[in-house]
Amino acid sequence: MVETIKYEVIREIGNVEIRRYPKIVIAKVEDPANGFNLLYRFITGGNRQKAKVKMTTPVVSQEIQMTSPVLSEMGTMAFVMPAEYTLETTPDPIDERVKIAEIPSRLVAALCFSGGWSEAHFEKETQQLLNTLSEAKIKTKGNVFTMLYNPPFIPGFLRRNEVAIEVEL
Repeated sequence: MVETIKYEVIREIGNVEIRRYPKIVIAKVEDPANGFNLLYRFITGGNRQKAKVKMTTPVVSQEIQMTSPVLSEMGTMAFVMPAEYTLETTPDPIDERVKIAEIPSRLVAALCFSGGWSEAHFEKETQQLLNTLSEAKIKTKGNVFTMLYNPPFIPGFLRRNEVAIEVEL
């Protein structure tokens, strides 16, 4: 069974959940073309300790940065480290493109949807998320990101995807 990052739902606004996430450690890359492969190599022993790290969900990706009304590519991908890892105990990457970072506890608004990933689908769900938050007068921080929970061989209608953004209450 794959570990999924734990969070607490503190409020629901229509289809949007406001969640409190704990502090997490991530391995990230800023290489959209090779991001998944670099991170997968890292968790399967491509690190200085040659440690195998269990895969977790979601895979977090920041494919597009909202710069209303224009969209521009940003391209980061991150794997969340299992809960038992800290910044100090996470293996050291061999590939300098893999960076280890700690994200403090934060509030995130998330909108869940199914289906395959496409830019049009992401944009539609992102607009719904941002519109819902705007109508509720909830302030956002940073950029919208995706959280993907399933491997690519899972049929689209069974996939769990989310668009999310950090918020302030």
